[in-house]
Amino acid sequence: MSGLTPDTPVPTGVVVHSKSRVLELQYANGDSYRLPFELLRVYSPSAEVMGHGPGQETLQTGKREVTITMIEGVGNYALQPTFSDGHATGIYSWDLLYDMAVRQDELWAAYLAKLQAAGVDRDTPMVQAGAAHGHCH
Repeated sequence: MSGLTPDTPVPTGVVVHSKSRVLELQYANGDSYRLPFELLRVYSPSAEVMGHGPGQETLQTGKREVTITMIEGVGNYALQPTFSDGHATGIYSWDLLYDMAVRQDELWAAYLAKLQAAGVDRDTPMVQAGAAHGHCH
């Protein structure tokens, strides 16, 4: 993870839109981006989601309804949201947020492709590690 560079755009405003489930990032140049909570959640930079190395990511599913219940600043460089599913260990640096904002279409496509490859749906409930496997229909 690269640190902040002088080129990293730092938002002048951050708005949590609970009803529409988007995090709005407003920048000094007038740009504004709306990042869906679901996207933020499934690409959380936490070890729990990213694992500790390439290929160890845990595919996140069933996060369409997730909301951000609280958001805190970390120093002057990041945001740490608490999600309604209890996930709170992701620390989103300004450069990560900006990157996600400008690449969100690409990130969505990659996420949907991963779901398809895994044979699961966006709305498949997450299986807790160690939980019994088996499907009830």
